[in-house]
Amino acid sequence: MIPGGGQPNMQQLLQQAQKMQQDLANAQEELARTEVEGQAGGGLVKATVTGSGELRALVIDPEAVDPEDTETLADLIVAAVQAANENAQALQQQKLGPLAQGLGGGSGIPGLPF
Repeated sequence: MIPGGGQPNMQQLLQQAQKMQQDLANAQEELARTEVEGQAGGGLVKATVTGSGELRALVIDPEAVDPEDTETLADLIVAAVQAANENAQALQQQKLGPLAQGLGGGSGIPGLPF
């Protein structure tokens, strides 16, 4: 309800919506450029992903490589990538969460990961 019973200023609402849309686009670009890391096995395997979840690098310590046990190495790789993606999701929440709240809550907004 508008105080005093007046109508909302449509031009002002449009400007606010455009600014929030631009802020969201800027935050998404920043996420795509920012890299976060996850690791497993006490650092034997490290995965680097962007804030938007794109895998950029994978570092495997030679100690993790046992030709007789590739299953453990595979598990370490999966765990490191999962840890990196969890860190990317936390970064997304940090960068996009306030913007989503400004758009009316954050849950159920198409295109947002939360």
